[in-house]
Amino acid sequence: MHLRKIIAAILIPFAAAVLIGLAVLWPGGAPSHERTGVGFDRQTQDASVTKVVEVSCKEAGASGVPPTGDTSTAEGSSAVQQEQGTCKRATIRVDSGDDKGRTFTEIVQPDQSRQLHEGQKVVVAYEPSAPKDLQYSVTDINRRLPMGLLAGIFALAVVVVGRLRGVMALVALAISFMVLNFFVLPAILQGSNPLVVAVVGASAIMLIALYLCHGLSARTSVAVLGTLISLLLIGILGSVFIDWAALTGNTDDNTGLIHGLYPTIDMSGLLLAGVIIGSLGVLDDVTVTQTSAVWELHEANPSMGWRGLYRAGIRIGRDHIASVVNTLVLAYAGAALPLLLLFSIAQSSVGTVANSELVAEEIVRTLVGSIGLVASVPVTTALAALVVSADRAGAKPAVEASAAPARGGRGRRRKR
Repeated sequence: MHLRKIIAAILIPFAAAVLIGLAVLWPGGAPSHERTGVGFDRQTQDASVTKVVEVSCKEAGASGVPPTGDTSTAEGSSAVQQEQGTCKRATIRVDSGDDKGRTFTEIVQPDQSRQLHEGQKVVVAYEPSAPKDLQYSVTDINRRLPMGLLAGIFALAVVVVGRLRGVMALVALAISFMVLNFFVLPAILQGSNPLVVAVVGASAIMLIALYLCHGLSARTSVAVLGTLISLLLIGILGSVFIDWAALTGNTDDNTGLIHGLYPTIDMSGLLLAGVIIGSLGVLDDVTVTQTSAVWELHEANPSMGWRGLYRAGIRIGRDHIASVVNTLVLAYAGAALPLLLLFSIAQSSVGTVANSELVAEEIVRTLVGSIGLVASVPVTTALAALVVSADRAGAKPAVEASAAPARGGRGRRRKR
């Protein structure tokens, strides 16, 4: 019980500090800016493809109708296609906004990766400063229906298998998105330190998600404390190595656009914030699993001391480490697969690839997160073993009580 009081003495002020941090850093809303018309920073509307007809690419090129956006062909290849290929002229109807019902046409080259067909739902970009016949262009496919259906299947699977715990997990997931959307992102855009915002936001998500899903108990508190210690380690290592490796966090078009719109944002701090938030989800899994394993071992053998609980729990943790670290590395590799393929095509050496900032960021992110995961196993297992072994006070009398009738029985038999 003494250890439980110590953990409570740590977590209660920590939770209070998180609430104060949320109150102090809570943003009034993301600052406005004029749209650049680049990437995601452009006006878009919903639209539908109403008609698609085949035309000669040469005729389509001469007609002056622009090709659909995001073409993936080289100029020489496009020239050949215009001379020899068959293109498609798509008629698109705008379905939302002030110009609802307006139609325009676009030419789709035959070698484009994205082809349009009649009845397809699309997203169109709107540029009000362009000439009237060039204000709209197809920028993407409308994927809301399949994405929404997939999310529904996911939620159903979680509820069917997890039951009440599954419902609580979905509620916690929704709250996590709300914290990210209404606190973390606007606070960073408003000019607050990304690292401080990430620490406060991740801590709030951790407290809400763990206690909501697993209940207010000593077991959950141990998992929270183990997660907190591991996050602190990840934050320290990330800060040291991001600074040492001179990682700027400004490596692609999206980060470049953010830096251009909000030059006061610390991009390296934003990178570290991403490392912390990205590691949190896997850390929760490891700490909760290790804590539950130690508690179940104690239930199976209440007479086992904290050293025995720790040794048994760490054996489970070693298997967990092997699988989780591999999962984390493969997750990052899968996300960066096109980039890795590009380096392979260029026949760059492993050293050259690893030294490039774009890949170095992912390496630092992966290794720092993995070190935190590995450290969370012995830390959480030791804490859980110490706390749960404090309940052994009633274990020995229970064993002795169960043995007492047998001794009494033997005495009576001898007496007879």
